[in-house]
Amino acid sequence: MPSNLRLPKIYPITDTKLSGLSHFEQTKALLEGGTKLVQIRDKTTASRELFDSVQECLALCHERDALLIVNDRADIALATDADGVHLGQDDLPPSEARKILPSGTIIGFSTHTVEQALDAAKTPVDYVAAGPIFSTRSKSNPDPVIGLSGLEKIRNVIGDLPLVAIGGITLDNCHDVLNAGADSAAMISALVAEPSQITYRLQKALEIAGA
Repeated sequence: MPSNLRLPKIYPITDTKLSGLSHFEQTKALLEGGTKLVQIRDKTTASRELFDSVQECLALCHERDALLIVNDRADIALATDADGVHLGQDDLPPSEARKILPSGTIIGFSTHTVEQALDAAKTPVDYVAAGPIFSTRSKSNPDPVIGLSGLEKIRNVIGDLPLVAIGGITLDNCHDVLNAGADSAAMISALVAEPSQITYRLQKALEIAGA
């Protein structure tokens, strides 16, 4: 499915456990670092608390002309009127999410194999995410690493559909990931694991990526 979405070269994702900071605090630091897109990722917080958190982060993002994507939770994205939702293999299928979300809502979808990426490209998604590219500590039970070669294969089968690489991406390897065909490099640990360094690390990542 063709997409007109232009992704930033660095795609930051929040994590309260890794950072020790609230989603709002992380979002504020990331926006100060120059991002134009933030994904709120939270696998454990109760729905009401997550709803409130996404609402306040969304307001902050829109003040800075940035987009906010909600991980997994199409219901929260719908209720808060977020800019988009990022779905995984075990979440609501993109075709079903598209039926309930407002027109123009961004839908991203995680894939871990060439076959999954090819199937995803046939659905109403705005971008495909592929990974993990390298080993990662952001997930307790990650899928097998696909490496840069796997990323290149996925780039070849999905055509011009925007591609986000995720999993173990750092300041040292983000340029390699972009050179392998990704439009955007998603980062979690590399940005937020050291809370006092979030703004600096994002600025450095954007510089390395040529953003």
